[in-house]
Amino acid sequence: AAVGTRIPLDSAFDPDVGENSLHTYSLSANDFFNIEVRTRTDGAKYAELIVVRELDRELKSSYELQLTASDMGVPQRSGSSILKISISDSNDNSPAFEQQSYIIQLLENSPVGTLLLDLNATDPDEGANGKIVYSFSSHVSPKIMETFKIDSERGHLTLFKQVDYEITKSYEIDVQAQDLGPNSIPAHCKIIIKVVDVNDNKPEININLMSPGKEEISYIFEGDPIDTFVALVGVQDKDSGLNGEIVCKLHGHGHFKLQKTYENNYLILTNATLDREKRSEYSLTIIAEDKGTPSLSTVKHFTVQINDINDNPPHFQRSRYEFAISENNSPGAYITTVTATDPDLGENGQVTYTILESFILGSSITTYVTIDPSNGAIYALRIFDHEEVSQITFVVEARDGGSPKQLASNTTVVLTIIDENDNVPVVIGPALRNNTAEISIPKGAESGFHVTRIRAIDRDSGVNAELSCSILAGNEENIFLMDPRSCDIHTNVSMESVSYTEWELSVIIQDKGNPQLHTKVLLKCVIFEYAESVTSTAMTSVSQASLDVSMIIIISLGAICAVLLVIMVLFATRCNREKKDTRSYNCRVAESTYQHHPKRPSRQIHKGDITLVPTINGTLPIRSHHRSSPSSSPTLERGQMGSRQSHHSHQSLNSLVTISSNHVPENFSLELTHATPAVEVSQLLSMLHQGQYQPRPSFRGNKHSRSYRYALQDMDKFSLKDSGRGDSEAGDSDYDLGRDSPIDRLLGEGFSDLFLTDGRIPAAMRLCTEECRVLGHSDQCWMP
Repeated sequence: AAVGTRIPLDSAFDPDVGENSLHTYSLSANDFFNIEVRTRTDGAKYAELIVVRELDRELKSSYELQLTASDMGVPQRSGSSILKISISDSNDNSPAFEQQSYIIQLLENSPVGTLLLDLNATDPDEGANGKIVYSFSSHVSPKIMETFKIDSERGHLTLFKQVDYEITKSYEIDVQAQDLGPNSIPAHCKIIIKVVDVNDNKPEININLMSPGKEEISYIFEGDPIDTFVALVGVQDKDSGLNGEIVCKLHGHGHFKLQKTYENNYLILTNATLDREKRSEYSLTIIAEDKGTPSLSTVKHFTVQINDINDNPPHFQRSRYEFAISENNSPGAYITTVTATDPDLGENGQVTYTILESFILGSSITTYVTIDPSNGAIYALRIFDHEEVSQITFVVEARDGGSPKQLASNTTVVLTIIDENDNVPVVIGPALRNNTAEISIPKGAESGFHVTRIRAIDRDSGVNAELSCSILAGNEENIFLMDPRSCDIHTNVSMESVSYTEWELSVIIQDKGNPQLHTKVLLKCVIFEYAESVTSTAMTSVSQASLDVSMIIIISLGAICAVLLVIMVLFATRCNREKKDTRSYNCRVAESTYQHHPKRPSRQIHKGDITLVPTINGTLPIRSHHRSSPSSSPTLERGQMGSRQSHHSHQSLNSLVTISSNHVPENFSLELTHATPAVEVSQLLSMLHQGQYQPRPSFRGNKHSRSYRYALQDMDKFSLKDSGRGDSEAGDSDYDLGRDSPIDRLLGEGFSDLFLTDGRIPAAMRLCTEECRVLGHSDQCWMP
């Protein structure tokens, strides 16, 4: 059984009366059940067992309690009974009534068999567990069972015996509904039947509007939700029974309804969302009618007024308005008026107009037009120019003054600027100077020769920009014809047949606006001989073409010159660097550099590793310099060229030996003078093997070393060729080896002494050829 389930218990019997009679019931202490003492209308007391805590058969299947009934007598007497309670585990759903109690008004003259109540209990179980049987409770008095009857299957409660109001004014009946399942737990319902007397009083209506102001008027806001409270209605009837039972009805409009709260009190609520703009006031009628015979009724009227809220934005008739105004208007000119309507009341319907911010040609729209915020009248703020802007589009906002939130709507206004004829035609061709153009006509021009075309523009539009041309003066003899539409001028006669050589034509160009505007130009037409004319025309064409491309040519030439200058500077810098880096040539260093070896391994030195150059009597100091600088090659101090030169081979060799300074120690010095003892090649090789110095070849192709060039510096001063460095270069007349010069002879004698007397070539020069005598030695002569 659910918590709160009530189970009536059998009543105790006490024959005493007064305080000595039955007074109360008590139940032994427990956690699941409680006892409640109740009193019937006849004063008899009985006990109801109440479940106060949820029962669980799996925890405890039965309870044994002691029920005690006591009186108030002296001495107090009591009687006890053991109450055994068993918990069933099946059929756990009990029937349930729609209401726990019912109140029925019964006329005292109601006939027997009158249906008093149709009990309706439900049980969600199926089968026998869900089939309900209606009956009176076990503790119902015999008097009730004699007066009323209940149908066990349908639950109809009917009058079984006529009642009398004077004998019994009311009846209290306990009815139970029980299913047919095992361990069924019945549901209980209380029915109160009131006997009604004869009707002799009208119902009374009391309306509480709950709003300040007049009593007959109720105020609510539009847009309130359904079931909004309008008024509280109370009805009463002094009669009893049906004469005092009142039926209350509401008439007037379907947007309101009457809802009963308790007894004879009702609520009037809204049945729909109301709109003040559709209807602002409603008249309602309340009718209260009792059930007496004859029936008596009362009628009362009251008014419901709808208060406004800001629920409607301003509304424009159109979403887009198009208007037109002529240009050159006066500032402040009235343009048009746009209006919006708002059906709300008061400030909710008061509309204010503004123009939303936008920009035209970089300027704010508010510098072009303005609007009256109160009535929507639009005015111009400046003089409009069709040629500057032909159409102005802006947005007008209409906003009400409602609260707490203002509502707004927009419309687009398109203002077209109508063109007026306010621009004169402008001549753009032929070129004018002081409004005058010079036109050349060849002497041999025939009739119909095209002289020129007047090209003009007009900033206006439409007919205001349509141009026509005509000759005003200077053409009295009709020598020229002018097409008014194309503005082409042609000759009307052959130029050879006229006696004049110059004409001044006054031409007018005018538009078709109203009023018409025009421009006048003067054309000076001059006749030239054909050749001169052609030359002049050609020169004019060339001049115009030159003017057209002059800027491009200047820019192009400037760019080319800049590029060439950069190339020349780079080339000169590179050549200067190469000349500084190639004073002498060392095949070993070059080979080592090419192969990216920082230092080549030592190898055996042969005679071919020694450079032979002609020298004069002097001293050859050999010092250590920076190896990376080509300018550090050893030089042979120049001496006077003596006439006493020995023809001995050792002396010749002495005058031809030069040692590379890149491989000579700092403390090594070798003097080769006329008095120096002969230096044999074998001696030099011995020094090389001992590691005292390492020679470096200084050949470069068929050129000799700087020592040889220094020997020629005395002759270079008389040469007309100069490299800028004071030394002769290949190709110069002073340097060519094929010439008959003292140096050549000296060199030839020196080389001849290097060969053996029997004509055999020494081992160090076996690779030399006869060309070496004329062209000089190359790398192949000495390289191993």
